Amino acid sequence: MPQTLAGWLTHLESLHPKSIALGLERIAQIKKRLNLDPGFPVVVVGGTNGKGSVCALLESVFHAAGYRVGCYTSPHLLHYNERVRINKRQSGDAELCASFEGIEKVRGETALTYFEFGTLAAMKCFIESKVDVAVLEVGLGGRLDAVNAFDSDCAVITSVDIDHIDYLGDTREKIAFEKAGIIRSEKVAICADSDVPHAIRDHAQQVGAQLWCIGSEFDFTPHQGQWDYQSKAGSRSALPYPALRGAFQLHNASAALAVLDALKVSLPVSMEAVRRGLVEVQLAGRFQFVPGNPLLILDVAHNPHAARSLAQNLSSLPSCRNTYAVFAMLRDKDIAGVAAALDAHIDHWLVAGIESARGASAKEIEQKLENCRVRGEISTFNNIATALSYAYNAAGENDRILVFGSFYTVAEAMVAAELKVA
Repeated sequence: MPQTLAGWLTHLESLHPKSIALGLERIAQIKKRLNLDPGFPVVVVGGTNGKGSVCALLESVFHAAGYRVGCYTSPHLLHYNERVRINKRQSGDAELCASFEGIEKVRGETALTYFEFGTLAAMKCFIESKVDVAVLEVGLGGRLDAVNAFDSDCAVITSVDIDHIDYLGDTREKIAFEKAGIIRSEKVAICADSDVPHAIRDHAQQVGAQLWCIGSEFDFTPHQGQWDYQSKAGSRSALPYPALRGAFQLHNASAALAVLDALKVSLPVSMEAVRRGLVEVQLAGRFQFVPGNPLLILDVAHNPHAARSLAQNLSSLPSCRNTYAVFAMLRDKDIAGVAAALDAHIDHWLVAGIESARGASAKEIEQKLENCRVRGEISTFNNIATALSYAYNAAGENDRILVFGSFYTVAEAMVAAELKVA
């Protein structure tokens, strides 16, 4: 068996012929062999965008309340360890390797995918560490995602929009049906999308779940410097804004507080803990500011819905002379849709390829931008590091640099800028 984490990750990549193979049969078999039955509440978070923010908010608030919290998210930016956190600390190599080895010993001939193997390992770590609550982020969709092998005590659907059409369908309702699969009978399901798809309402009714929707069962009211949260279970007033930047973070924070309402009997959380959790939350790559002149902004926006949110966030900033965009995306994403959403905010497109087999080349992206007739100038580069270096040399003190398009794009920029994930 492999002896290092790097060795294990290479091994995991070789087990299944496909990097993505949706279905619960394989993971259910190994889960049963390992007797991975969490004796603690599990929150499963799905949605097109906002999943990572809700997970981070829940992790931060539960931690502030004194609970031992396990948090499983994906993908990672710089190191695999980011995916599995306990008490807001990344799991160590030895801990992850031990979990991988335990799974390998019982796997037999079952060909698990990389994500299935990792999901089992995360839950094994959480059970062995005796966490009080686990927060699990859906990888893709929901109904057939590996995370859905574990029953949720509360399910969250942050938003529903068009993405991953090859796997989830080409309409919003088809995608919503897949995401609704994480909802469980007689449990609370939370939807933070203001336009709730019929598929989510229908599925919740069919399985007998309690559906709480933003704008009806819970909501928020912003004030100058503070905000209030209201729900059918109570209210929390004069809350500090989350440390996460962005126009939609109050939607995400409200969804997290709705989870607290749903689980308040088993996991009570004080107002003090809520306030601490909101101001202490951290999440790299989501409208993340790197101070300096020029200002560097990192955002993993990789679909039109996320790009529209990013555009709204940029609109809220003070005006600047020039915005230099270091831009790279995966070939199977809607490059034109993302570019169109942000065109008005970008003066110089610095296009590069990324180190992924799925990555679009700089020339491919350049062609898409030209077809969209973006207003900004377009330059191509061999890699993200070169594009970022050019941006720093070209930008003035009153300009800003925006890096976006995928997790790979932000990760390569963080390496080039020698940044770390907290």
